[in-house]
Amino acid sequence: MNWPISATHASLQPDGKVMFFGEFDDGLGPPRRWDPATNAISSLPVAGYNIFCAGHSYLADGKLLVTGGHLASHEGLADASLFDPFTGTWTRLPDMNDGRWYPSNTTLPNGDVMVISGEIDGVGDFNEIPQRYIAATKTWKNLTTAKEEIPYYPRMFLAPNGKLYFAGPGRETLWLDPAGTGSWKAGPKSLFGKRTYGPAVYMDGKVVFIGGGDPPTATVEMIDLAVAAPKWQYMAPMSVKRRQHNATLLPDGTVLVTGGSSGNGFDNAKKPVFLTELWDPGTNKWTKFSSNKIYRGYHSTALLLPDGRVLGAGGKNTKNGELFSPPYLFKGARPTVSSAPGDVAPGSTFTVSTPDAARIKKVTLIAIGSVTHAFDMNQRLLTLNFTKGNGSITVTAPSNNNVAPPGYYQLFLVNEQGVPSIGKMVKITIVSASSPSAATLPDP
Repeated sequence: MNWPISATHASLQPDGKVMFFGEFDDGLGPPRRWDPATNAISSLPVAGYNIFCAGHSYLADGKLLVTGGHLASHEGLADASLFDPFTGTWTRLPDMNDGRWYPSNTTLPNGDVMVISGEIDGVGDFNEIPQRYIAATKTWKNLTTAKEEIPYYPRMFLAPNGKLYFAGPGRETLWLDPAGTGSWKAGPKSLFGKRTYGPAVYMDGKVVFIGGGDPPTATVEMIDLAVAAPKWQYMAPMSVKRRQHNATLLPDGTVLVTGGSSGNGFDNAKKPVFLTELWDPGTNKWTKFSSNKIYRGYHSTALLLPDGRVLGAGGKNTKNGELFSPPYLFKGARPTVSSAPGDVAPGSTFTVSTPDAARIKKVTLIAIGSVTHAFDMNQRLLTLNFTKGNGSITVTAPSNNNVAPPGYYQLFLVNEQGVPSIGKMVKITIVSASSPSAATLPDP
């Protein structure tokens, strides 16, 4: 698919369409919206400043919080805005405490968002003061006692204990307590070393870091944040070394890896990786699949669509996109979701009507993706317990907002053949008490 700009930043909207915006000066122009059903592309209003190299994640109401932006290489903007996908409009917010070029956003249990890192005015001039976006008042709070130099686009995740886990790219990891004015605490060291421009994903309390580094590595490691003493462990490696690739969570609980380079250096297009690979955490095995057509390294993105396909798009000066159909789409008829609630409260049970109830094997929730620079700041996968009924299943929602931060998720039913339903958008609501069980999730 030939597109007018490179999809350097891509976000799945609650209506199933994809908003994307481009690189360098294209960040000043209109973002685009692509409709997977019609393949049509439309222009959206401009933000009013260069949103290239911003951070972005979704709020509880489905609005996209966009933080920072591009003045020049390694020079960030203090601007911040909300994009409303339902009206297609922007709302400017108060400026942050300083510029941020390559910051990360992480949604908190109460719907606020933590914004961390980003360069201000030159190489290594990092914004060391994390900021909390207060969603209720559209204001900022500085975490003045959590000053720390964190590399740009840090791989940050909300853990089941309600704290944030900085997983890399370096070996040194950290816990951030967002309470009050904030505090950091050392976390368990990872095993490999620097995994620059390697993706990390969150699934059922576990963080999986895949490849990255310079020279790139094929190694993979995982940490379980839901146990009393988390530690990293190696998993099966990919078949090929990768850097600048993307990792996408799929409805059946597997992880799809696309694109990247196997060569040394920042963005080595002479050593492209076209092969697609999939990791199954249940078997700890990788399976090779078909290759994409275009080198997708630096500035490429990948997103799970509601129909179970994966959009791979962008790359430096690469104004096109491709669609990958995972093997589960060729294994028979899809299960049907006849009805499901639009809002789901943590800790509740809810009913999903389906004529395929007897054949459902797995139920998953996947937060709608928002990806750039080899990291999706919004996607997470949760596997839900359920019981089968006659023409319906009864599903147990995630226990609290530490496990499932509020916002829009795709609900998938997966049958015995591993075929997923079309994703049904549901909104996880905010429950005020999101405290973990001290018996199982001690303070790190």
